[in-house]
Amino acid sequence: MSIKIYGKNPSVEILQSDKKIFKAFVIENTNQDIVLKLKKKNIEIKPLSKHDFKKQFLGNHQGIVLEIEDYKTINLSEFLNKIDLTNNPLILMLDGITDPHNFGAIIRSAEAGGVKGIIIPKNRSVKITGTVAKVSSGAIEYVDIIEVTNLRNTLDTLKEKGFWTVGTDLNAKKSYREIDVSTPLVLVIGSEGKGISKLIKNNVDYNVKIDMIGKINSLNASVSAGILIFEILRKKL
Repeated sequence: MSIKIYGKNPSVEILQSDKKIFKAFVIENTNQDIVLKLKKKNIEIKPLSKHDFKKQFLGNHQGIVLEIEDYKTINLSEFLNKIDLTNNPLILMLDGITDPHNFGAIIRSAEAGGVKGIIIPKNRSVKITGTVAKVSSGAIEYVDIIEVTNLRNTLDTLKEKGFWTVGTDLNAKKSYREIDVSTPLVLVIGSEGKGISKLIKNNVDYNVKIDMIGKINSLNASVSAGILIFEILRKKL
């Protein structure tokens, strides 16, 4: 299986990784710095006229598209075997996120904020796509994506390993500024429409809310994730 990745920054990050690249599509006489790197790796390059390129590839491609091997997720056991719990890692759990743009933006904030992994459910959830990789601006190369069958059971497993679990809820009594960062931490992010599910909300150790004073009382999921991630990073630093 393969997916197509659009844009300069994702292409540069992929070239710096061990990701297998099958083919590159480039508008003639553009992106010469990336073309040179592709040639050094003996990657097949297909130059196209601007007209033909735009007919074949829609969206913000910046004149370059790479066809690469599909992104692989890992299971929870693999992830837990590779992280150091003594460093109090932060991981995200996404509950109800279906928009690839939100997912990509969350991955970008997660990588910048030191998140070690992102948990997604196998069903009724966004998957890794070219759009996700594009929006993440290459960050997806550096963050583990963990796919699980059941979020509730996953929470229980992580609690047994010493993680504290924190949900997000508009009606929570605790402020996000009260998150305790002295332990390994799981932060659950829900969709801006429905938030996290009642089952998850009732089974985390505690819930927090982002304090707001405007008339609009909900934020985009990726914005909420960014605020929470960097508040946790600020407290750790």
